[in-house]
Amino acid sequence: MLLRLRGPDGMIRINIERHDTFAELGRLLVAQLPQTVDPNSISISPDPQAKDSKKLKDIAKYQLAQIDLNHGDLIFINYQHTNVANGHTNGTPALSTTLSSTNRLNGKPILPTEDLPVDPPPLTSPSQVIKNPWEVVKQSALDDRLDKQDGKIPRGRDRMCKHGPKGMCDYCMPLDPFNAQYLADKKIKYLSFHSYLRKINSATNKPELGSSYIPPLREPYFRVKRDCPSGHPQWPEGICTKCQPSAITLQPQTFRMVDHVEFASFELVNSFIDAWRRTGAQRIGYLYGRYAEYSEVPLGVKAIVEAIYEVPQVDEVDGVSLNAWENEPAVNDVAKLCGLRQVGVIFTDLLDAGTGDGKVICKRHADSYYLSSLEVCFAARLQAQHPKPTKWSDTGRFGSNFVTCIVSGDETGQIAISSYQTSNDAVEMVRADLIEPSADPNVMLVREEEEDDGSTSRTRYIPEVFYRKINEYGANVQENAKPSFPVEYLFVTLTHGFPAQPKPMFNTPNFPIENREVMGESQKPNSVAKALDTSDGKQLGSLSDFHLLNFIHGMDVLSKDEEALLCRVATTHDLAETYQLISMPGWQTLEAIVQSTGEKIPKKLKRPRRSSGVGGQADGRTSPSTSSLSAATTAAAAATPRRSGEPLTKRLAAVRLNERNANQPVFDRAKYEEL
Repeated sequence: MLLRLRGPDGMIRINIERHDTFAELGRLLVAQLPQTVDPNSISISPDPQAKDSKKLKDIAKYQLAQIDLNHGDLIFINYQHTNVANGHTNGTPALSTTLSSTNRLNGKPILPTEDLPVDPPPLTSPSQVIKNPWEVVKQSALDDRLDKQDGKIPRGRDRMCKHGPKGMCDYCMPLDPFNAQYLADKKIKYLSFHSYLRKINSATNKPELGSSYIPPLREPYFRVKRDCPSGHPQWPEGICTKCQPSAITLQPQTFRMVDHVEFASFELVNSFIDAWRRTGAQRIGYLYGRYAEYSEVPLGVKAIVEAIYEVPQVDEVDGVSLNAWENEPAVNDVAKLCGLRQVGVIFTDLLDAGTGDGKVICKRHADSYYLSSLEVCFAARLQAQHPKPTKWSDTGRFGSNFVTCIVSGDETGQIAISSYQTSNDAVEMVRADLIEPSADPNVMLVREEEEDDGSTSRTRYIPEVFYRKINEYGANVQENAKPSFPVEYLFVTLTHGFPAQPKPMFNTPNFPIENREVMGESQKPNSVAKALDTSDGKQLGSLSDFHLLNFIHGMDVLSKDEEALLCRVATTHDLAETYQLISMPGWQTLEAIVQSTGEKIPKKLKRPRRSSGVGGQADGRTSPSTSSLSAATTAAAAATPRRSGEPLTKRLAAVRLNERNANQPVFDRAKYEEL
C-alpha cells in the first residue's frame, strides 16, 4: 500500500506492505529524509497538531496493520536535525547513522543495511579518481590476454605493390583494428571494446612526446559531485558550477563491450522456450557462462552461455513479475565452482499467430520497436550491477559485459533471438534517475525536478539533455531531449548464434528446471534418483546438469570439497573422479537420504566387484538355482585332475562338503545393497 508522510521538508510517499513493521517504515523513511535528520527523534502522529504522537523507535516492533493503516492514509511526522555544518562535525565525517544518507544512488539516499541493486559509489566521492589504476585494478584474464595482442589486421600482397616478397608498403601493411573501411567491408557495425580502447589511447597518449600516461577511459557521470571544494553546503542545500553536472549530449555509441552471444546448444534455448509453449505466458531467466575471444571481430569478445537459471517469477501473457531471488548467492557459488558466472539475462516476448503451424506474431521490427524504453531501464540496472573492472579507466571500471537477449518473432513468423546491450550513457542516466520509461516503447522520458505534489525534488538534479540527429534536410542538428527522445540512442545490438559442432559443458540436461511448479514440474528426491541411474550405458548417470547441481547444493549434504569434486565431475565428465566422488561419505549420505524417502536408485555408481565365492556375483544378478549349482560343482570336482599324493577319500569328502554348502541359502551382496 501507499502511505503519505508529511513533514517539515515536504511530502514523502512510501510503498509498503500491511504486515510490515514500523521499523521497516522507518528504514524507508530515513532514506528519503535530509542527511542531517536524527533518526531517534522521528515521531509520527495522525493529527497535524501532533496530538497523540509516538516516537518511531518506541513502536518499531509493531505492525502497520495493528493500528489499521490503509492505502493512501496521510501521516504527519516531525523530527530534529543534528548540529552539523557542511556535512561534517569538527572537520571529521559524522559517525551517526545519517552518514549513509550522504552515499546516494540514483539520486536517492540509501542505508548500509539496504540490499542495493546497484553498486554504491564511495563515501568520499563517486567520481573519485584512482591513482595509477593499472597497478591497483585486477581485471579478467581475458582482458589481460587481449591487452597483449596488437590487434593488427594482416593483409596479403596487393596488385599495387612494387616491392619484393619481404617488403611492405601502404597497400599491404597491417590495418589497425579500428579501421573504418575494413569494418564496413565486413559489415561490422560497432567497434569491439579493445579496438575502441586502442583508438582513443592513440589519441590520448603519445609516447613520442615523453608525457606522463593518462588513463584513456572515463565513465560518464551525470550526478551532483559530493565534497565540493567551494565550501558551500552539500546539495540540495547548495550547488555551484563545479559540482553540478554538465549538459548531456546523446549520440549513438560507437562500440560495444561484448560482440557476440553464443549458446552452447540449441536444446538449451529450446527447453527455455518450452515454458511458453506449455503455458502461453512469458518467461525470464539468467544466463550463466563465460567470456572468450571472438575471432570474427578484431579483438572481439563473445559470451558463451552454458546454462539458463529461471528465477522465482510470476508469468503473465504480456510480461513477467520478478519475485525475491533469495538463493542467488548460492547459485553464483555453484556456477563459480563450474567456472561460470552471470553473463546476461534472457526473456520471451512471444504471441502465437493462431495458424496452428507454430508461427508467432512479429512484434519487433523497423516500423515498431526493437527494445522498449522499459526494457532499456531494466537492462541498464542489471548492467549497473555487473560493472567491468579495467585498469585503463581512471575510476577502475568502465561499462559492463552483461547482455540482454530477447526471444521473439521475426518477419517470417519464426521464433528468433535478439541480443542487446545498453550504452554507458543509459546506465548512468538510470543511476542518476534522469529518465523513466513511457507508454510508447519507442520513446524515453526525461524526468522533472518537481515531485508529484509540485515541490522541488531534494534527491534529483536534472541537467540539460540534448541529442543529435539527421533532419529532413540531411543536416546533423541538435535537439532538446525534454520531455522525450528516441530510445535507440541508449542501446547497441549484438550478434548471436550456435556453434557448428556443439560441445556443451552440461550434456545430460534431464533434471527438472527450478521454479516451474505452476507447470506441474518440480524438483523432488525421485528426480535425483533418476539422475543417479547408470542404466542404458550411462557410466556417469545424469550428473552433468546445472539444475541438479543447484538442487544438491540446496540439500546442504556435501562438504565444500565434495561439492567442488561434484562440479568437476559434472563439467569434465571424468570417470576416475566419479569413482572418487561416490566413495565420499557425503555422497553416501546423499544416497541414503534419497532412499529414505522411499525412492530406489536403480543402479549405483560403483566399480564392478569380483566374486569372492560361489554365491557372489559381480553384476548383482540373482545366483543360479541350487540344483544347477550342485551339478556344476560336482562336474568341476570330477574334471579336476588327480593330484599326486592326495587320497581319494579326501577328494570325495571335499565334493560332499561343497554339495552341502550349495544347499544352504546364498547371500547376494549386490541384491541387499539395492535394498
